Amino acid sequence: MTLTLTVSDDVRALAPGFTHVAVEAHGLVNGPSSEAGSALLDDAARRLAVRLNGRAPHEDPHMAAWRETYTAFASKPSRTRNSAEALAKRALSGAGLPRINLLVDLYNAISVAHLIPVGGEDIDRIEGGMRLIRATGEEDFVTVAGGEETVEHPDAGEVVWRDDAGVTCRRWNWRQGPRTRLTERTTSGIFLLESLAPMPVAEVTAAAAELAELLAKFSPGADIAVRAPESSA
Repeated sequence: MTLTLTVSDDVRALAPGFTHVAVEAHGLVNGPSSEAGSALLDDAARRLAVRLNGRAPHEDPHMAAWRETYTAFASKPSRTRNSAEALAKRALSGAGLPRINLLVDLYNAISVAHLIPVGGEDIDRIEGGMRLIRATGEEDFVTVAGGEETVEHPDAGEVVWRDDAGVTCRRWNWRQGPRTRLTERTTSGIFLLESLAPMPVAEVTAAAAELAELLAKFSPGADIAVRAPESSA
C-alpha cells in the first residue's frame, strides 16, 4: 500500500520552490551500523568537502535557501538547523557523522553527499497519511527529554510533518520524534528527500535514485519504488 503524502497550500505558499521525492520500501532488512555503512558515511563526508570547497555548509546556495525559509516561519536557522546542514556541520568537525543503524546510516550518507535534508519513517508506525502543514500550536509532539517521554507543542505557524496521531517531525526537518523513527526492527520505510530552489529537481531525483540503489544493495529482494518529484513551483 502506498503511503499518502500531502503538502498544505499554506506551506506551498511559504516555499514555492519546494520539491520532495519519496522512496518507499517494503521488505527491508535493518540492523546495527556496519563497516560497509560506516564506509559510506566516510565517503559522503569526502564528497561533501569537495562540494563545499572550503565553504561553510550554510554558505552553500541550497542551505542558504533553507535558512531563508526557516526564517520565514519564525525559526532561527542558526539555532535550529535543517537536518542536512546539521549533519554537514558534524561531518566536517572532529566528531564526525554519527552511526545510528544501517538504514539511518544509508540515508544520512545520501543527505551529506548531496546536501539535501533526508528523513526516514517506519511506515508501520505511521497512523494514516503524512501531511506537511503549518501548525496551529495545539498539535502533540511526543519526544524524550532527560530520559523521560514528554509532550511538546510546535509554535503556531511552524512547519511540521504530522500523521493522524500527532507531529512526527518539528520545524520541517529539524527534529524527528521517536515514535516513527527507523529501528533495527523496521521492515517498511518511507524516505523523504526535500529540496528548495535553486537546487535543480534533477539533482534531488538523482539522490533519491542513489538511495534506492543502496537500499536494494543492503536489502536484496525488497520492494522499492521511487516516486516522481512533487513540486510547489
